[in-house]
Amino acid sequence: MPEPTTYGFPRTSFDPSTLPDFDTEFIDKADIDEFAKALNAPETSPVVALNDWRPVHQRVKRKRARPRKKLRRTTDETREGFVYSILKWPLLLVVSGWILFLTCSYLITRLYIYGYERMVTWRGQRQKLRHNLRSKTKYQDWRIAAQELDDHLGNEQWKQTDDYAYYDHTTVNKVKEQLKVGRTLAKSQEQIKGKLSREAVDKLRSLVEACVKNNFVGVENSRLYSETYYGTKSLAQEFVDELHSSLQYLLQSSQLSQSEKYSLAKHLHTNFGRTAFCLSGGASFAWYHFGVARALLDASLLPDVITGTSGGALVAALLATRTDRELQSLLVPALAYHINACEDTFLTWAPRWWRTGARFDSLEWARHCSWWARGSTTFREAYERTGRILNVSCVPSDPYSPTILANYLTAPDCVIWSAVLASAAVPGILNPVVLMMKKPNGTLTPYSFGHKWKDGSLRTDIPLKALNLHFGVNFSVVSQVNPHINLFFFSSRGAVGRPVTHRRGRGWRGGYLGSAVETYLKLELQKFIKISKHLELLPRPLGQDWSGIWLQQFSGTITIWPRSRISDFWYILSDPTPERLARMLLVGQQSTFPKLLFIENRIKIERLIEEGLLLGGSGKANGEGMVLRDRQSMHMHGQAVRSSAEPSTEGEDERSHREKEDRRASVVEELKRQGSIFHDDSEIDGEDTGMSEDETAVALENGHDKEE
Repeated sequence: MPEPTTYGFPRTSFDPSTLPDFDTEFIDKADIDEFAKALNAPETSPVVALNDWRPVHQRVKRKRARPRKKLRRTTDETREGFVYSILKWPLLLVVSGWILFLTCSYLITRLYIYGYERMVTWRGQRQKLRHNLRSKTKYQDWRIAAQELDDHLGNEQWKQTDDYAYYDHTTVNKVKEQLKVGRTLAKSQEQIKGKLSREAVDKLRSLVEACVKNNFVGVENSRLYSETYYGTKSLAQEFVDELHSSLQYLLQSSQLSQSEKYSLAKHLHTNFGRTAFCLSGGASFAWYHFGVARALLDASLLPDVITGTSGGALVAALLATRTDRELQSLLVPALAYHINACEDTFLTWAPRWWRTGARFDSLEWARHCSWWARGSTTFREAYERTGRILNVSCVPSDPYSPTILANYLTAPDCVIWSAVLASAAVPGILNPVVLMMKKPNGTLTPYSFGHKWKDGSLRTDIPLKALNLHFGVNFSVVSQVNPHINLFFFSSRGAVGRPVTHRRGRGWRGGYLGSAVETYLKLELQKFIKISKHLELLPRPLGQDWSGIWLQQFSGTITIWPRSRISDFWYILSDPTPERLARMLLVGQQSTFPKLLFIENRIKIERLIEEGLLLGGSGKANGEGMVLRDRQSMHMHGQAVRSSAEPSTEGEDERSHREKEDRRASVVEELKRQGSIFHDDSEIDGEDTGMSEDETAVALENGHDKEE
């Protein structure tokens, strides 16, 4: 008899004693004391004398001036003129009224589309199949249900036809055949000695270099995955599989030297780019991120580059500081017992809010947050431990200074929990905080001259440009849960894994009229918010320009929108119970299932390129390195694989030494990867440079800093 489950989780998943390090207190009291000292430090002012002959502290008689209320805008920001003064408030009233009218109209339009789809689209057998699809808690079961729904809707016929407007099927078919023939010929000549044996593999290498590019002839166009619930064009899938096989053969072929394989991988890495997992803010809605991450982890598809903002930064900190094996045990409903930042009662936080202007206490949140970041772990230390690159977006407390994307390159010694606190410091909820950095002796000190920082969602919820600049990211998987944005996410022509079923995929959601009105109203709302911003009509509650929470980019290459409930708004600043977290985990997983095949087709090529990069230098240091050793191979056709590791029989000292060497090799390779963007490092392509690995890493890091 199967074990009873709650939202797909067995009862053992609700036991907090099964969580790794559940009772461990990672942070030292001295670190909290240093943080408190930095928060309470007075702002320094320059020492200025009246002139060269008068002392600094001379008593000067000044006329008493009436205290003036602090302006929301400075005189440098505010335009002058009587016309602006006269028209500002009437214009603001008119624009605000029109925005309110557009919002109400948009809500009515969405209700119309919902009713249209319920009455016209989802009826009879297709409704039963859809309900069956949404009831699945495991990816394998979901995939079978999705294929049944595709069969019923006739989507399988669409897969078998090559022609489609959103990719070049002629080129894809031609290149696929050339790859297959070239790989077969190269294999047959593997044992032949002489010049002839190199021709086939060199030709295959040139062909792979030509087609391993970001969105090559449209094969990564999201439209290819938006016409069915599972799968894409058979031709596109066959091309990706053949490309993977050809690249795998080249990296394993004895006809190419280690340096040639590294040179090939470096070239492909520059053209293909990297994938990032981006977690948005959203207060307690951020707990849906756990389900999204769990689905990616179970499928061995969790990207190495992870970024988080506000509530998403807390989840990202957990993902980046724990290994895959630890995350398998942590991403369960029992994790709710460690989400206790909102445990204060109204009688506790209300006086605090009246006294300080913030509902939560920064020191208490620092203590809670330290467990998620494994104490005072820095960005560099997190990368060395897990191989994942954590990025946290922070905004300075003043309105015009540039934002910072903290990671192991821009802020290597910055303490993660302080960056997470800063990224969650929403005005009125948590006051701006000071970032902390770890000194060589292990003690903490203020970072960036003690400046204070606040919520990254106010300006850069999804920092795609910075990720591309630092790590070459050009493919993003965004988990978006911001409640004020969720309502306006609507894809009239379908999204990845969520096709339009009206008129066999040729129609529009809600009909053409409904989709047209929805698009018009949404664009009108954006237009008038921009008008209010550029005409300086908007006031600044709590000293913050709030227009950025509407006008910035919130989506990526793949955007995952977990389906929230109305009750989630009531608990937006509350800690979840294990049962509620179990539901959010399940919803996050189910929202990710339709995207997994698209992500897998991207990640499996990227992982092969990473293996080739490791062949360039870390082959001297225990082979593949820590990151790839812990990963499990993925199935070729979208099957999810749970990672499982055999228990090690080696001694603790030997294992510790090996892991330390692997971490060092991983850091060396990442520095090489970054340096290759600006340098021609042909001297280190598998050849002896006369330097140790530590010296090579320092040289590359210094060279990279000079170029920047």
